[in-house]
Amino acid sequence: MLESLSSLACKATGLAREHGDVIGRGPGTVGGMIGGRTEHVRQYEHRTKFRANREEPPAVSEERNGPRWGRWLAVGLLAAAGWGVIRGGGHSGTATSAASPSAAASAASATPASPATSATPSAPSAPSGHYDPADYAAPVRDHAAQAGISPQLLMAILYNESYKPHDPELERAWQRSKPDASFGIANMHRAAFDDTKQGRDFASRRWEELPDDRNLAVQAAAWHLRDLADQLPAKPATTLTRDELLALGYNTGAGNMLAFARGAKPGSQAQSYLDRLHDNWQKSGAAVK
Repeated sequence: MLESLSSLACKATGLAREHGDVIGRGPGTVGGMIGGRTEHVRQYEHRTKFRANREEPPAVSEERNGPRWGRWLAVGLLAAAGWGVIRGGGHSGTATSAASPSAAASAASATPASPATSATPSAPSAPSGHYDPADYAAPVRDHAAQAGISPQLLMAILYNESYKPHDPELERAWQRSKPDASFGIANMHRAAFDDTKQGRDFASRRWEELPDDRNLAVQAAAWHLRDLADQLPAKPATTLTRDELLALGYNTGAGNMLAFARGAKPGSQAQSYLDRLHDNWQKSGAAVK
């Protein structure tokens, strides 16, 4: 078992090197440079071996403003292996060809949903191993309608935020070493959740519940998008669509969203998030039909 983890560590190191030193961050963050990936993976492998012997949660860390996808790629492979041996959990995802939200919306509506992306009759609210955002199409449609936002946009946000394993215990282990980490399948930070829940029917719920209650995570994300939409000017001075601006607001914050609405050009990390939104747009539309 330890030899298998060591092999995965080597593969993860190779992937991290292959993608270079400039790597992206998660929602609400600004990208940067990191180094020492090889040492990071060695340290993580050592901690994972220690956990396999002691059955203690792995010690993980997160950059100040959010996780970087290159590090998540390495950590995700190791975490999936360690947790798979100990708990049997997992996560996988797919990507589609790029298409802008405005251009792909009509194509998505004309394309019937495939069995793989069809909504289940009743999506599980509690985590149950494998995670596919399309399994939560029903609550996405319901909460999007209540919040008055696009269900396709909300589903695309969930796909964008599925870059890391959404295992409750792994998220809590990460948060113990980085208190400002995000929680739940929509990767919501504590401050955003606490602001969003005010005056809503989930006002009594706590941010710490997000990893265990995916329906709550979808509901909070829907109303956070609504709050962002309420701040947009009636006629933004940009070629970006309203849904693109809301996605950037979800990722970078309301202040940056308003700057983009005034004509500011998204930086490399914000543009990367927007590119992934385009990649996920068509299958998101098919999922919520």
